[in-house]
Amino acid sequence: MNTPPYADLETWVAALMRPGALLELAVLAACVVLAWRLSFWIAKVFVGRDGTSIMFGRRIVDGVLFPTLLLFFAFLMRKVLAHSMGLMVFNLAIPVLFSLVCIRLAVKVLQAAFNETPLIRLLEHSISWLVWLALVLWVSGLLPLVMEELDQISWMVGGARLSVRKIIEGSLTAGLVLIIALWVSAAIESRLLRSAKGGELSLRMAVSNAARALLLFVGLLLALSAVGIDLMALSVLGGAIGVGIGFGLQKLAANYVSGFVILAERSMRIGDSVMVDTFTGIITEIKARYTVIRSLTGRESIVPNEMLITSRVENLSLADTRLWQSTTVAVGYDSDVVLVMRLLFDAAIQQERVLREPAPSVSLANFGVDGLEFTVGYWIADPENGSLNLKSAINLAILQSLRLHHIDIPYPQRVVHHRSVA
Repeated sequence: MNTPPYADLETWVAALMRPGALLELAVLAACVVLAWRLSFWIAKVFVGRDGTSIMFGRRIVDGVLFPTLLLFFAFLMRKVLAHSMGLMVFNLAIPVLFSLVCIRLAVKVLQAAFNETPLIRLLEHSISWLVWLALVLWVSGLLPLVMEELDQISWMVGGARLSVRKIIEGSLTAGLVLIIALWVSAAIESRLLRSAKGGELSLRMAVSNAARALLLFVGLLLALSAVGIDLMALSVLGGAIGVGIGFGLQKLAANYVSGFVILAERSMRIGDSVMVDTFTGIITEIKARYTVIRSLTGRESIVPNEMLITSRVENLSLADTRLWQSTTVAVGYDSDVVLVMRLLFDAAIQQERVLREPAPSVSLANFGVDGLEFTVGYWIADPENGSLNLKSAINLAILQSLRLHHIDIPYPQRVVHHRSVA
């Protein structure tokens, strides 16, 4: 005879001490091994696992797939064994496994949708404690009693009766709906951004952000309906609140709209080299509210998206990813100009990072006070690898070449007039 859904602690202990419990434990252990092997095979054949995977996680056992398969096998074996013997281990293991699936699903979805901030970790711990508390109340037989008492605490809202139990059940349903919406949006984002680069990456990120916003909006509406809130009754109140929020959060709304505009029209893309308000760097992230620009020195600037739309931005790699750089050299007036220009050209072209097409250029830029000033210009295609190191290498090559050919690099010269007093 099967144990009822809940029982007191003494009943559980007495049932677990029966000889048949050992058989149940052996079958449950076989289910664990089978679920682990099947999860490992699926991960190896179908999906390349990484640390952000919801189904597999960093290891097989900390994803969602393993406890889900284990719950399925345990439920199946309980159906098989229930015809021949009384069960207790499976009646206890199945709610435990179901709680574990709920915790893993909520935690992994939150980790995939958001960064691991202290607030997210606190929310993960809160979900774990709530699920395990509900499990303890269910095993001890106190959960139905607690729910009945909570149902007695009620009040009238308009023409509907609202109780604490309904609020808790609606909140759980709302949380489940939002977690599913986040899960779907995270899967869409991972699918879209898996192999995208450059401008394609920006466009796919725009689609990903729009899909997430739409899914969260639909999930919020379903969550409010699950709690029991009449959406029609909120229309007037929502309009008034929307007007107030529109005035109070104009800048925030402008940044979000500007983010979608940037991603949609692709005027700036991830990987572009830009200069915003004297800050030069490479775009590493384009979020819905802000854009992250990283300079070659390692500093990062968080720029509101509205600023990128309303102010002047120099995109150094919008039409062409190649960048032009230059260095200036001065030699004495008695130097061989043709030889100097050839040496400067050779010093630039021998660097691997300098492009051969278009080729470097050498120009007599100015007749300086101390000597002839030449400008060496060259193109590079990888500014993310640094520009100062390349310029230093070219200057060193120029210095060695000029010294080898005994070409004078003049010191600053000044004429001093001395007047004698009688």
